[in-house]
Amino acid sequence: MARVVFLGTPQAAVPTLDLLNESHDVGLVVTQPDRPKGRSKRPVPPPVKLLALARGLELAQPASRAELADAIEAHGPFDAGVVVAFGRILRPEVLEAPERGLLNVHFSLLPRWRGAAPVARALMAGDPMTGVTIIELDEGLDTGPVVTAQAIDIRDDENAGELTNRLATLGARLLVDSIPAYLEGDLEPVSQSNEGVTYAEKIEHRDRPIHPSSEATAVVAQVRGLAPSPAATLEIDGDLHKIFAARVSAKSPEAGEWSTIDGVPVIGLSDGGVELVTLQPAGKKPQSGAEWVRGRHRAGGVVR
Repeated sequence: MARVVFLGTPQAAVPTLDLLNESHDVGLVVTQPDRPKGRSKRPVPPPVKLLALARGLELAQPASRAELADAIEAHGPFDAGVVVAFGRILRPEVLEAPERGLLNVHFSLLPRWRGAAPVARALMAGDPMTGVTIIELDEGLDTGPVVTAQAIDIRDDENAGELTNRLATLGARLLVDSIPAYLEGDLEPVSQSNEGVTYAEKIEHRDRPIHPSSEATAVVAQVRGLAPSPAATLEIDGDLHKIFAARVSAKSPEAGEWSTIDGVPVIGLSDGGVELVTLQPAGKKPQSGAEWVRGRHRAGGVVR
């Protein structure tokens, strides 16, 4: 049984750790330190930490790159390492610590969408398909040779959270099925192509506002790519709203306006309308567009 070190942090990394632990000796789990969250700012443990504790696995939460290298060295040796959304650039001494290096489960079909936000960027770009790629990590940004990959079609109505969950499950099975042959030397990694390279930049505040000058399909893609968090935003009658779900409407008010059409809110964009299916006014809970309309004292207004 191979002895591995696992590095990961969010919920998307949990399926791989859980499945890996069933068939391999996970000698150490490394995750990010607890971070303040919510209004209370109380430290919250990352999902990978919770699973590691539940499974009785050795855990490390290094605060620096030096501490990370020390933790892996102290708990080694390892036959291989597995990384899923760890959230930190790894130094050469970490990449080289396990005998066979580190395998990364990346949620795109590399070389498309290298970087921090591959799922969000694929949806925002309107990609019809995506997938999971297992690579050997090197010092570049998701540039390592490909061990294996699997493609899936993107469903018309799924958002980033839903697609990430599907890819996390797919990636866990793909990694666990591939690692025995990889460790035996029967699965030879192949260098990535230099064609079709795109970069999935981290989602920033500037990505969130919906602009009425945009096209309807682009706005729907933006909403899907940012849901459920951090969510696209739209100012309606001077009040900021989070938009969690939207769809192209056959009817439309003028660009920069909203109207109640068939009992639901529709915003006017440069080339048509978009229905706001689920939205959240500041300080309130998410609600359907129909519920939101019933709480308004007017049937239309402005958006910006």
